[in-house]
Amino acid sequence: MKYNCEMIRDLLPLYKDQACSKASADIVEEHLTECADCTKLLEDMSSFNIEDAIVKERNEVIGTQAKYFKRRSALVGTIIGAVLTLPILICLIVDLAAGSGLSWFFIVLTAMFIPISLIVVPLMVPENKLLWTIASFTVSLMALLGVCCIHSGGSWFLTAALPTLFGLSVVFTPFVVRSKPVAKKLGNNKMLTVLGVYTLSYAIMMIWLGIQSEDKAQFFRVTAATSVPVIAYMWGMFALIRLPKWNGWFKAAACVLFSAVFYFFSDAVVMTILGMKPELPKLMFDFTTMTNINASVCWIVLIAGAAIAAVLALIGMTRNNRRNVK
Repeated sequence: MKYNCEMIRDLLPLYKDQACSKASADIVEEHLTECADCTKLLEDMSSFNIEDAIVKERNEVIGTQAKYFKRRSALVGTIIGAVLTLPILICLIVDLAAGSGLSWFFIVLTAMFIPISLIVVPLMVPENKLLWTIASFTVSLMALLGVCCIHSGGSWFLTAALPTLFGLSVVFTPFVVRSKPVAKKLGNNKMLTVLGVYTLSYAIMMIWLGIQSEDKAQFFRVTAATSVPVIAYMWGMFALIRLPKWNGWFKAAACVLFSAVFYFFSDAVVMTILGMKPELPKLMFDFTTMTNINASVCWIVLIAGAAIAAVLALIGMTRNNRRNVK
């Protein structure tokens, strides 16, 4: 052979990556026709993918570290859980020693579920930690209210639980719908689900509170007058943003105009729900009395909203025309 194998093997990595000169490549190719060992070495080098090896090694390292942190989290969660059981055991011993039965024991027990749900659950569950934390916290809070209601001999559980659930839904629902298992099932209906949960939980709460009130008719009338416009505005804005296939400028124009018109007619809607004769704001710009101020503000909002909506719609039309020309 004209060239020794050691020199060719030094060139093989460059030849494989096509990074050597044509003269060097010709030398390597000439040698490979005569040397089976170097040909076999080149074949082995071609079958070895350095990127796959790096990815595999990285995944192994990440997997090892993940298992380590899971074990550490489980250990920490177990220790914290054991510490949180101490007040439960102390209360149990005190209740039994005092001969008072288990009256306060169950209250302390359910109360300790709350820190457990916020501290231990995120450490113990392997995935979807936020979803499990929210669910366990909500259940533990409802359990505490239920035990306290039973202990006090009252019938106020739903009166306390339904407003609490509504408040929790306002805070937690956006996070729940974005969690992986829930988001996968909902698809593009996340915002629709959020608004649905808000509306349903609020309606159930107000219906129950109305049933418990002394003057049910007045309660429901006032509740409808204050709630229906807000809920209608919320759903109207959602429909304008979600349903039309317009560009962002047209949607912004529609939302501004809808808000201005809704504000202008809001007092008339409330009057109608309350059983009063509806009156539209009179066209005036007088700020001497509260009635005149309210009417003036309504007209200012309507005119300004229409003007801003027109400007936004004009920009949207211009953008569409430019896009069509291109």
